[in-house]
Amino acid sequence: MGMARLRPLKARVLVKVLAKFGFVPLRQKGSHLVLRNSPGKSTVVPMHSNEEIDVSLVRSILRECGISLEEFLKEI
Repeated sequence: MGMARLRPLKARVLVKVLAKFGFVPLRQKGSHLVLRNSPGKSTVVPMHSNEEIDVSLVRSILRECGISLEEFLKEI
């Protein structure tokens, strides 16, 4: 069985998975939601309705959060 691949995601799905890693909404300005965890790492997720977040931006957000792709894919 092959490893799961990262695909474009809806913003709300990404926020739910980031919550499993301790990231909670801090503030929102327009369509940009800022999330932070207890050690103080933060990231911004664009919350555009019905649009998917491209794989490259998901990877960038994971890098900012210090979450490996393998860890992330286990939680989807």
